[in-house]
Amino acid sequence: MQQRTHSDSVTVHASAQAVYELISDIGRTGEWSPTCVGCEWDDPDRRGVGATFTGYNEASSRSWQTTSTIIVADPGVRFGWEVGDGFVRWSYDLRAFENGTELTETWTFLPAGLEHFANQYGDQAATAIETRTQRAAHDIPQTLARIKQIAEAT
Repeated sequence: MQQRTHSDSVTVHASAQAVYELISDIGRTGEWSPTCVGCEWDDPDRRGVGATFTGYNEASSRSWQTTSTIIVADPGVRFGWEVGDGFVRWSYDLRAFENGTELTETWTFLPAGLEHFANQYGDQAATAIETRTQRAAHDIPQTLARIKQIAEAT
């Protein structure tokens, strides 16, 4: 199975450093994500690449938890993590310019995640994969709009 990806961008009238500080504060994720209602560090004293956190998610009358690992933490430039054992990759790329920051959020359903869904959902895997892909495409613009709102209000 081939990976799936979706990304979108927004212009935020705030510095790349300020936007990075916001998005890398995973405890605030529930403020902007339509699906992730909250996150917490597994070890509050460990941050940055290799640190893990638990995410709490709700969608379509179901809830679930995920464990994610930070894979990139480059202040003012890029922040990202992988869910589970390389199932899904989420990342934020920041490009500073004179009046603010271009913030791009990217979601990638990786081959291991597609295989995991195939094993978990069997004959219903294609439907489950498509539902998850559509959810990401739907949520990303909402997430970016809310991050923009929060960052610009600060």
